[in-house]
Amino acid sequence: MKAAAAASLAVSVAALLSGCAGYRLGDVKPSTLKNVHTIAVTTFKNNTYIPRVEALVTNTVIKQIQQDGTFRVTSVDKADAVLDGVVSGIGRGPARSVRGNVLATTEFNLGITVGWTLRTKDGAAVAGPASSTGGTSFFVGSDVATDERQALPLATEDLAVRLVSQLTEGW
Repeated sequence: MKAAAAASLAVSVAALLSGCAGYRLGDVKPSTLKNVHTIAVTTFKNNTYIPRVEALVTNTVIKQIQQDGTFRVTSVDKADAVLDGVVSGIGRGPARSVRGNVLATTEFNLGITVGWTLRTKDGAAVAGPASSTGGTSFFVGSDVATDERQALPLATEDLAVRLVSQLTEGW
């Protein structure tokens, strides 16, 4: 009787623990990035007409990499890999119009697109070239340009979350 109870207990414990067989502690990087522990982020290039957006995007991506914690951000000479990027587009489109006047817009969608490549110091691509997009929506007040400028950091933050997710998770 005791042997049957012990065998039953052992089978139950094995069944419970087998459900956790796929879990891992720590970061889960793509296999191509297993030797990359530190990343340097160069200032992104700006191919848009929006001034100083490259600094905003670069700083937001660095903050997101630090917040994620999978990689450490460091200088180019100490890094295992270097992230290069280009802000390729920023656009807005109408999301909601004024009731009774379809030509007047009350809400816009704002999108930002960045192309990026993660390279080793000798120039070989480790990840990418790839692109990431981010977006937000904003309501129109008296000045559309000011409202768009105030919404740009939110779209950039969404972009940084998606870009870092592509880096750290491989998709």
